[in-house]
Amino acid sequence: MGEARPAPVPARMPFPHGFLWGSATASYQVEGAVHEDGRGPTIWDTFSHLPGAVAGGDTGDVSTDYYHRYKQDIALMKELGVRSYRFSIAWSRIFPTGSGAANPKGLDFYHRVVDELLASGIEPFCTLYHWDLPQALQDKGGWENRDTAQAFAEYAGYVAGKLSDRVRRFMTMNEIRSFVELGYQQGTHAPGLKLSAARVAQLNHYAVLAHGMAVQAIRAAARPGTQVGIADNVQATTPLIETAPHIQAATRAMREQNAQYLTVICEGKYTDAYLRRLGLDAPKFTAEEMKIISSPLDFIGLNIYQPTYVRADDSELGYAVVTPPASFPHMYSSWLYVGPESIYWATRLVNQLWNPGELYITENGASSSDVPQSDGTIVDSDRIMYLRNYLGQLHRAIVEGVPVKGYFVWSLLDNFEWADGYGKRFGIVYVDYATQKRTPKMSAMFYREVIARGGVA
Repeated sequence: MGEARPAPVPARMPFPHGFLWGSATASYQVEGAVHEDGRGPTIWDTFSHLPGAVAGGDTGDVSTDYYHRYKQDIALMKELGVRSYRFSIAWSRIFPTGSGAANPKGLDFYHRVVDELLASGIEPFCTLYHWDLPQALQDKGGWENRDTAQAFAEYAGYVAGKLSDRVRRFMTMNEIRSFVELGYQQGTHAPGLKLSAARVAQLNHYAVLAHGMAVQAIRAAARPGTQVGIADNVQATTPLIETAPHIQAATRAMREQNAQYLTVICEGKYTDAYLRRLGLDAPKFTAEEMKIISSPLDFIGLNIYQPTYVRADDSELGYAVVTPPASFPHMYSSWLYVGPESIYWATRLVNQLWNPGELYITENGASSSDVPQSDGTIVDSDRIMYLRNYLGQLHRAIVEGVPVKGYFVWSLLDNFEWADGYGKRFGIVYVDYATQKRTPKMSAMFYREVIARGGVA
């Protein structure tokens, strides 16, 4: 990657000056070192060691060994020209049991990471919860226990108070929908539970409440000027056909499909249709809790991978979700349908409905089979196709005035892909898990050129 390069060709689709080109990772997916420096066990440590829970019997015990190799990985980012980096804090490194006395060695690690980023000219974006709940809190009910929301707020305020002298932007949580529905409803993610509809709805309410409480705690503890947001995998409602009726249907669907997540966070109320759907299973809540949940944000991060296509119909909601047929193109992960226009519609509709001020694409990326050639090169042409087309649609949104300020490719590194273990690779940098050798893929070269040009060629 260090070879001399000619001056980049000007971008055909230039992004605004100062646009933040970034990459992202998450603590349990990359750090390893699960027993070092006082880190407490998490629900993912427990879950990944259950027989049959994760493909291949894989765990995050070592993963990419980022805990020991972060300097090398930050150097890779610098070589690529990456200007911002989204990482998450492992809650149990700071509070091994979720609350109580802080663990200084855990905090010291993130001090070192932030210092290394700043020394490399890379702006840190910090996510406070990326699914690795301390096991001690799960033993007390986890997100079903309202006390977990309070513990999360105290942890969030503590970290922000310690890091906000150098970290300007914090995100409370990553993808509430994912950890609630996969972990507590479907049982395919940690902690592997299949709760009733009523219990899931109440747990979900406590999770968004925890987000709101954390927003308030961060504002109380952090330095002036610190910005607070969330990273949400909003269902990217996308009109099947771009005509007025289907666009109106997609707009309605954006509110309803995200009713218990981004909608309640932005509006401070559950939609009437959501509460009607749940009936007696609806969550119990107070007016004060709803006010906390809708604590004002400085920005919204959107994790966009695939579309939720909708079409207009004559139903009560005025739309129908379209289930893709078996022939629909997808990436190596069977769930990851390719629909670049989703990134345009998600950002456009979120901005139109809730006027967040600033938006970031906090995750966008794709899995590929990533088989090294005989010379070690990884020619991930499918991932390059995916990124090029999504970035083109993001450019379309920005040209139309949608205030997207940055983009974080998922992911910097191949890593522990939750229940898929190490069988699905999302990195633009290949990791040989046996040797921990890092090899930039062709998609890394593509992304380097995008950053150097300031847009898509």
